[in-house]
Amino acid sequence: MIGLGTMGRNLLLNMADHGFAVAGYDKNPAQSVLLQQEATPGTTVQGFTDIAPFVKSLKSPRAIMMLVPAGKIVDSVIADLLPLLDQGDIIIDGGNSHFTDTALRDAALQEKGLHFFGMGISGGEEGARRGPSMMPGGDKEAYQYVKPILDAVAAQVNGDPCVTYIGPGAAGHFVKMVHNGIEYALMQLIAETYELMRKGLKLDNAAMGAVFTGWNEGRLQSFLIDITKDIFAFHEPGQTEVLLDQIKDEARAKGTGKWTSQVAMDLVTPIPAIDSAVSLRDLSKYKALRVAAAGLYSNELPTLNVDKDAFLAKLEQAFYFAMITTYAQGMHLLASASTQMNYDLNLTEITKIWRGGCIIRAAFLETMLTAYRANPTLEHLLLAPEVQSLIDETQAGIRAVVAAGITAGIAIPTYATSLGYFDALRTANMPANLIQAQRDYFGAHTYELIGKEGVFHSQWQGDATVMPE
Repeated sequence: MIGLGTMGRNLLLNMADHGFAVAGYDKNPAQSVLLQQEATPGTTVQGFTDIAPFVKSLKSPRAIMMLVPAGKIVDSVIADLLPLLDQGDIIIDGGNSHFTDTALRDAALQEKGLHFFGMGISGGEEGARRGPSMMPGGDKEAYQYVKPILDAVAAQVNGDPCVTYIGPGAAGHFVKMVHNGIEYALMQLIAETYELMRKGLKLDNAAMGAVFTGWNEGRLQSFLIDITKDIFAFHEPGQTEVLLDQIKDEARAKGTGKWTSQVAMDLVTPIPAIDSAVSLRDLSKYKALRVAAAGLYSNELPTLNVDKDAFLAKLEQAFYFAMITTYAQGMHLLASASTQMNYDLNLTEITKIWRGGCIIRAAFLETMLTAYRANPTLEHLLLAPEVQSLIDETQAGIRAVVAAGITAGIAIPTYATSLGYFDALRTANMPANLIQAQRDYFGAHTYELIGKEGVFHSQWQGDATVMPE
């Protein structure tokens, strides 16, 4: 393992705990010391601060994973490795690299006779140490060589390891990118739920924690809901104030959500819930601007004029509805990429490995798995009968919540976007015909006609004339 930060060190120790002899390299001597200090007694773990003896310690074919920041550092590490490796050795990029970079590295290293693949890893610090979800893609021969290790250290759900070969080229990093986009949207939905409870219902932290605790015991059970309930009760030792209330309202990001939105537009596949979440993180950074606008436009704090218990029941429905449509948008993007980028993605297997270890794991993934097992070529998750019944059951809740939130002036754009996406998707005849008429009017961009082959253009001013192109 190259890179002995929290993720790299914990994943390497996980491998050692499963009986594999492992070596780690980091330029920072403190990280190498930590590796050996934290190793389980009796396991074979060796830390290095010099790359040459590190590489020399490995048996051939060498299998070396990098867990370093995405970008130029990955290329720098590869450049340091190249003079020390032999043909047939394996390099694995386990970071959050952009999939286009992974494709370029794959091609370049193949020319040098080296095996390479990119692998998305989800689960954070605890997942790395106890069992993550992993998404390897690219060189299948290399994957098969390390498969026994990955199967052993992955999270397990019903005896199934949460790792599978994703597809050729940069497919592994592409799927992890979309996973992170879904994560962005789910986190934003939870934040908007918090906003509705805090500002609209005037609930305190203990009451909000109790709501999330109850939700986590039902159909909303998920990793993100689980950690959120804990956050409402956490305070630092010696402090009485809940830490959440002391944290700045400016969210950071590492770029994977933005990449998901960008590639979705390239593939002409709408994912508005993810787009909304990315935009709201960006807007959170404009603190001074928001404070200035609040001074101009805020007259009073918003309040929901509702029965609290009845509204919380509708809010549970609304979250479930929005969560389902978020997963559906992400899976639709994967289906599009599978075709347009020749990744040949198996959505059933992807759903299966997301059930454990990863940040977006949730009870709902079992329903998704049932849907994809019944129809592996399902075009869109909202077309599955199992999902249709859930959407029908929760529609009233999200409509009530969005209406109430908008009326009260509470910002819930991702909830509203989730509902708008659904309503547009279920519209057999969208108003896009008017857009086509406008485009032809001002730019002669042409249009197509119902029940008539061909492309047409009209002279919209003067005597109307339809002319085939």
